[in-house]
Amino acid sequence: PDSSLVCRHAIHQLAAGTGTLRNTVAGDGCCDISGGTPTWRIRSRSLVSRLRPDDVPLLSIIFTRTCQPKQARLEIIRKYFDDFSPLQEKQFGMLQDLYTEWNQKINVISRKDMDNFYLHHVLHSLSIAAQFQFGKGEEVLDLGTGGGFPGIPLAIFFPDTQFLLADSINKKLTVIKEVAAAAGLHNVTTRHTRAEDIKDRKFDTVVSRAVAPLKDLWQWSRPLLKKSKGEGPNGLVCLKGGDLTLEIAESQCKPFVWDIYSMFAEEYFKEKYILFQPLK
Repeated sequence: PDSSLVCRHAIHQLAAGTGTLRNTVAGDGCCDISGGTPTWRIRSRSLVSRLRPDDVPLLSIIFTRTCQPKQARLEIIRKYFDDFSPLQEKQFGMLQDLYTEWNQKINVISRKDMDNFYLHHVLHSLSIAAQFQFGKGEEVLDLGTGGGFPGIPLAIFFPDTQFLLADSINKKLTVIKEVAAAAGLHNVTTRHTRAEDIKDRKFDTVVSRAVAPLKDLWQWSRPLLKKSKGEGPNGLVCLKGGDLTLEIAESQCKPFVWDIYSMFAEEYFKEKYILFQPLK
């Protein structure tokens, strides 16, 4: 339908970030808009011709959200990493659209956070890559992966490392599987499970982001770790924030701690840290 009401509603939906714009088959002059309503197929020219004057400022917002070149989205990542292959560039560039689409169906990321997707989620996850290397064939468990962080960005960064993303909430894993398949990540598998129920595998490294206190993370992770002499960190690597003095003391661990803000000088990373508890 190309009625004024439908077209204007679609414009507002796109500007609000609750709709996703996709071109249809090349040459048919249409686009699909999906989101909280049934998918509409609208003639592309209608989106503009049906606008009212007070709708025009929304076009700049829509451009930023839906038409901005994927390469431009990666500027915050390229600020700190500059050695991606063309495939990795493509995979990283796809993530925001994929998560925006799936987040409308199954909420795994705060919607107000999507405008800062690459800073808050991708770059935060890649702080681990700034500190550590993972080797070919090594096995990494992302414990309590949630929406797939840090596991998905790390899997793109380290394509020769195997990642198992585990979570106790199965619908979150549905999103991860769809994102990994669409991005062509062949080194990602998922499992619907709790850490204490994993009995059939051991890992070189366990990673986690803001899942639980260090004491619990180490209790769950330690039985899942195997002695390793690979390139990667042999132990638990977790991303945490705030004053960790009491949490570390209560854990009876002696982790190495790195300040992420010293790696990535962005306001968001103040009081955010990488902790590494090695397997002894």
